[in-house]
Amino acid sequence: MSDIRLEKLDDYRWRIPPVGGMRVPGLIYSSDSMLGFIGSDQSPQQVANVAHLPGILKYSMAMPDMHWGYGFPIGGVAAFDLDDGVISPGGVGYDINCGVRLMATRLFFDDIKDRLYDLVASLFQTIPTGVGSKGNLKLSVSEEKKVLRDGAQWAVDRGFGDTNDLAMTEDRGVMDGADPDVVSDRALERGKQQLGTLGSGNHFLEIEVVETIFDETAATALGLKLNQVVVVIHSGSRGLGYQICDDYLAHMVKKIDKLDFPLPDRQLACAYLDSNEGRQYLAAMACAANYAWANRQMLMHWTRETFERTLKKSPRDIGMRLIYDVCHNIAKIEEFFIDGKSRKVCVHRKGATRALPPGHPALPDRYRPVGQPVLIPGDMGTGSYVLVGTEKAFLETFGSTCHGAGRVMSRAQAKKASRGRSIAREMKDRNVIVMATGKGTLQEEIPEAYKDVDSVVDIVHKAGISKKVARLRAVGCIKG
Repeated sequence: MSDIRLEKLDDYRWRIPPVGGMRVPGLIYSSDSMLGFIGSDQSPQQVANVAHLPGILKYSMAMPDMHWGYGFPIGGVAAFDLDDGVISPGGVGYDINCGVRLMATRLFFDDIKDRLYDLVASLFQTIPTGVGSKGNLKLSVSEEKKVLRDGAQWAVDRGFGDTNDLAMTEDRGVMDGADPDVVSDRALERGKQQLGTLGSGNHFLEIEVVETIFDETAATALGLKLNQVVVVIHSGSRGLGYQICDDYLAHMVKKIDKLDFPLPDRQLACAYLDSNEGRQYLAAMACAANYAWANRQMLMHWTRETFERTLKKSPRDIGMRLIYDVCHNIAKIEEFFIDGKSRKVCVHRKGATRALPPGHPALPDRYRPVGQPVLIPGDMGTGSYVLVGTEKAFLETFGSTCHGAGRVMSRAQAKKASRGRSIAREMKDRNVIVMATGKGTLQEEIPEAYKDVDSVVDIVHKAGISKKVARLRAVGCIKG
């Protein structure tokens, strides 16, 4: 139980006053009803710990889906000055550029309801899933390095989708500054055979149906209609990203005693942004981000083909197109107005989603009038939310919002709670077809292991840092 003192600012914001070595206050987005979840682990203490880091600006923040993580809380957001600020692998996470991709189709639920089982089964057979799963594509080291430099463009150049997909991907699916030469041989080896795989844990591919529309204007801009069939992919950089994080954490931990400032937690191991170590981590992180974008691009391509093959419909009839792809484990150099001046800063988002406002130049023309699509998956079998970014988020949270429901049980606790239960049958009783490589994953991902995504999304909506557009209902899901 955390003993951090929280000061209520309003119905949806709570301040941690700076004490000791905190350089800025903490700021937590929550509600009275969800504070019990936030106080149940050490994540508020982690918010306070992050506030000790040099160069941090305005606040150390956490979103309502926050829970304990490595160094930074999951759900944490922090921005750092480029001159005297730091970069911390714990502020990005092990699954670099874990993110969400939403695809719309021309189909409605009545078009697929009698073929839903076949669709889920075909996807499960086509998409490699599970711990250590290997893809159908075997890369040489030189070709893998091209993936790390070019991201989703590499996949499109090889026939996995088209350039329209790139236009609807955050940063067009490639992060500048990637340098494969600062990625270890071990990381490259882990990545060689995992491109085009879904992974395990909370990663999934889900068939969903648009259940509710909250904002007709934004929904029209995104191309969403009631009862429309959509697909959500949640995956990341697989073993390559994990190894990059592990390698650089190990390197930075060894140098903690040489830092010219104290750390309240060794898991906050970091390096100055303008140091050689900091630049190398950013270059390696960009490689993992690009790998993840290429990975989701390939998964989407095979999903398109599976729909066409299983339903025996043409690409035109299916009409599967990318609405947006957004990452939620990343550190990025972005520009904001701070104290009346435009400044470039390094924003860490760990389990948090970018939420740019209407009019922002980084957005595709189609979305500029309404803001950036924000994709928020819920627990297994529940569904997802589509939101858009706001001006308030741009001014208050460095253009950031929540990323999901957020765990309230560890995986071990979830397995214990689900002992003796058939989770797949429980999902079927809820009219959701679920297929997974092993029953252990389903036990770890039971719905009660997560917060209520409706409540999480209500907080960020009412706090004004993103705006609800649509709620999507899950009907079919594959997992590792």
